[in-house]
Amino acid sequence: MGKASQFILQAIVEGEADPQRLASFAVGRVRASQQELESALTGKVTTHHRFMLGEHLKQIETLNAALGRVSQEIARRFTPPDDPAEEGATDQPASVKSQGSAQEEASRLPSSKEMSWQKAAQLIDEIIGISEEAAQGILAEIGIEMGQFPSAQHIASWAGVCPGNHESAGKRLSGKTRKGNPWLRRLLVQAAHAAGRSKNTYLAAQYHRIASRRGAKKAALAVAHSILVIIYHILRDQSSYQDLGGNYFDERDRQAVQKRLVKRLERMGYQVELQPMAQAS
Repeated sequence: MGKASQFILQAIVEGEADPQRLASFAVGRVRASQQELESALTGKVTTHHRFMLGEHLKQIETLNAALGRVSQEIARRFTPPDDPAEEGATDQPASVKSQGSAQEEASRLPSSKEMSWQKAAQLIDEIIGISEEAAQGILAEIGIEMGQFPSAQHIASWAGVCPGNHESAGKRLSGKTRKGNPWLRRLLVQAAHAAGRSKNTYLAAQYHRIASRRGAKKAALAVAHSILVIIYHILRDQSSYQDLGGNYFDERDRQAVQKRLVKRLERMGYQVELQPMAQAS
């Protein structure tokens, strides 16, 4: 699906069969070497193969065009109209529209305390790992009014991004999450993986902290839970996202970090004596 692959596949459809020429179409950042590409592109391609491959490429092109139109429509719906009166306007005659009291007209205007969909998407987009498209998709699932959820724990449970609580006779048997909202959960997990690749951020630190002990999948789900909790508070309070920084956990657990590092050095044969910076200088 990459740019280089699209060039190569299109060239095959058009009749090119030379592995060297096909490999030369690999532009940009390609992991495989020239020799690996030539080896992979050496084979027998018949007229039937070219026809079917061309049909697949046309189908992909059609789907991409449809996705582009849908994205444009979503962006349009997230953009407020220039005239507030245009929102909710109908095709009724002017004589019909003129009927009604001033109180009814005022009730249709947005309150100063209400937050627009565009503003909500902008606030969520500030969170590490969330793109504009992801923000729009998340809002499409949860809305912008957080009053429908009593707490952040409720929305996390509804989305299916919090651990299960299965206990019997005081013994915890399973931490498997419930199914929840599959579309929202997928968006949050994708955002969690993206946040895990960021540099010097709280979410990246949380991701690597958990992944080192429990694996990447559980780390992604935990970060997805944190992202949804952050979204809940941002929408409820109409506030901006403030990242805690990549060293948040080290600062929070300073004493534990010190003990762990000292033990590691002592196991290596060193005698360690800690002193504050002012005394050490």
